[in-house]
Amino acid sequence: MKTDALIDSLAREAGPVRPLASPLRRLGGWLAIALGFALAMVWAIGPRPDLAERLLEARFLLEQGAALVTAITAALAALALTMPDAARFWRWLPVIPGAAWLGTLGLGCLRDWAQMGPAGLRITPDPECFVYIALIGSLPLLVLVLMLRKGAPLRPSWTLALAALAAAAIGNFALRLFHTQDAALMVLVWQVGAVALIAAIAGLCGRQVLRWPGVPA
Repeated sequence: MKTDALIDSLAREAGPVRPLASPLRRLGGWLAIALGFALAMVWAIGPRPDLAERLLEARFLLEQGAALVTAITAALAALALTMPDAARFWRWLPVIPGAAWLGTLGLGCLRDWAQMGPAGLRITPDPECFVYIALIGSLPLLVLVLMLRKGAPLRPSWTLALAALAAAAIGNFALRLFHTQDAALMVLVWQVGAVALIAAIAGLCGRQVLRWPGVPA
C-alpha cells in the first residue's frame, strides 16, 4: 500500500481519541483513593492509643508530612512520565521531600541517642512493618499502575519504581497511625527500608508490568 493510501485509510478508520487528563488532575483522583483506602485500613486495624498525643508533636508531624509529600511527588512524577514529551527532571521530583524525610529521621536518631544513649539506637526485628506497608500500599499501587498503562511510559522501570515508592510511602504514612514504634532508627531501617525495597523490586519489573514495545528501561 502506498503511503498516501495508508494515510487516507488510517484517517477514515480512526475513531475518536480521548486525551489523557493532566498529571496533576489524575494525581487528585489517585490521592483520594489511596488516602481513603489507607485511612480505612487504619480504622479497621485500630489507631494507636497515643495518636492524639503524637499529633501534637512537631517531630511526628514533620516525619509524617515528609512521607506524605514524598508519596505525592512520586505519584505525580510517575504520571508525568507517561506523557511522551515528559522532561527528565520528573524522575527526580521526589528527591527533595525524600531527602527531607530521611533528614528528619536522621535528626531523630541523634535525639534518641542524646536522650537514651546506645539504647536509643537499638535495632530489633520488626518484619511486620514490611507486611503492613505492602498490604496498605497494594490498592494504591494497583490503581496507579492501571492509570499508568493508559499513557505511554517510555521509561517503564523508572515509572513503576516511582509508582511503588508513592504507594509504599502512603503505606508507611498509614502504618505510623496505628503502629507504636517511634524510635527513629527502627523507623529508618524497617519502615523506610521497606519502602525502598518495594520501589527497587518494582523497578526491576517495570518492563514486564508497563509493556511499551521498543523503548529502553
